[in-house]
Amino acid sequence: MLDSYFPLLVKLGAMASVASVLARSSSFKALLMQETRTLNQRVALSLWLASAFGAMVALRVFSKSNYPAADLGLEGSLIAGILGGYVTGLMSGVLISVPAMLNPSGAELLTMPLLAAVGVLGGVLRDLAPSTEEIWRFTPFFDLNVYRFFKESRNHRRTSFQLEFSAGILAAEFLRQRLGGFFSSRIFSMTPEGTHPQPWTLAAIYGATLFAVAIPLKIWNNTRNEKKLEDQERLLAEARLAALTSQINPHFLFNTLNSVSSLIRTDPNQARVMVVRLSKVLRRLLRKHENFSALRDELSFIEDYLAIEVVRFGDKLRFERDVSEDTLDMLVPSMLLQPLVENSIKHGLSSKVEGGTIRIRTYRTENRLHLMVEDDGVGIPDEKLATLLDRGIGVNNVHERLRVLFGNEYRMWIESQPGKGVRIQIEVPELQTAIAV
Repeated sequence: MLDSYFPLLVKLGAMASVASVLARSSSFKALLMQETRTLNQRVALSLWLASAFGAMVALRVFSKSNYPAADLGLEGSLIAGILGGYVTGLMSGVLISVPAMLNPSGAELLTMPLLAAVGVLGGVLRDLAPSTEEIWRFTPFFDLNVYRFFKESRNHRRTSFQLEFSAGILAAEFLRQRLGGFFSSRIFSMTPEGTHPQPWTLAAIYGATLFAVAIPLKIWNNTRNEKKLEDQERLLAEARLAALTSQINPHFLFNTLNSVSSLIRTDPNQARVMVVRLSKVLRRLLRKHENFSALRDELSFIEDYLAIEVVRFGDKLRFERDVSEDTLDMLVPSMLLQPLVENSIKHGLSSKVEGGTIRIRTYRTENRLHLMVEDDGVGIPDEKLATLLDRGIGVNNVHERLRVLFGNEYRMWIESQPGKGVRIQIEVPELQTAIAV
């Protein structure tokens, strides 16, 4: 009995090895990071997967030992469809099946239609996912999926997809087993020809297929998370650099120090307060940051920054805040609000003769944190508003950092009316509070 299970364990080891080798390629990692891909990118992803898994099929077909554990064709075709959609799944299934079709011991003619169909099935599973991130959360443990289905009553769509995912993988293996039973010489399966496996052996075969699909997804998801952290560090460094080169530039310092010089004679206490606030702003920008900080710390930084700007602009600049107390200890990406406030001053209020008001509002709803930065400045023309998230330096940096950190679990949108102002709203998942950290 152990002899019948050993190839299944080797199969899982082979899958882990293939996934690890692919994860080392920068080109493949770049394709993994793309949730929506062009046709050329889908073809490229298909070629990567087909090369790796097709080579494993060739190893089984053309090796003298004809070892079955090397064949990962069905799992590779399914993974291709899950990651890339119908085109990637269909193309990968066809290419992966080529070595089996050329089997010198007898062409396995049913392999190509089976793997092509399995690749398309992977595309169907991808379409069923409520978000692409759910694909990376897949677990092969059926009991855990059932437990989550009943426990997470508010997320039945999410938990039901995990059950559908498992069912799709099992359906693919079932189809292979049935075809192998009727046409054993025309298709490969882990069941030896002419035998009727025991129920436990059959269950082990199905379980191995589940784990063989889950293993590369877990390995590649770790790769994606590492890449996201690297991108977050880079974007955070860019945010600090942008702050140093735009807000804390010689012009800003000159105006601030000039204001302090004037206040020393007329209002020494105010001058001292302004110097203290300036030191806090500089210290916050120059020190090493964590990726996240408490919202109260972000708001404190904004107040110090705006206090300096209020002295410079006088009564033209006003600041209002409507912050729910239960949001103050929630974690947000560091330097999240400052670029948005800067844009409001620089582009919305500085050119307005009578000045204006900046408002910051925060609140919680259903495990989501809502942030709003609003001004009553000159507004944004419609032609610029459509591309602001992609082209605006400060806004684009915030948008990219949110995308890296939260994937599809966030929303950021901008509303504006020329002459009436701009409202930027952000909605992110509720993170662990700073007190609990």
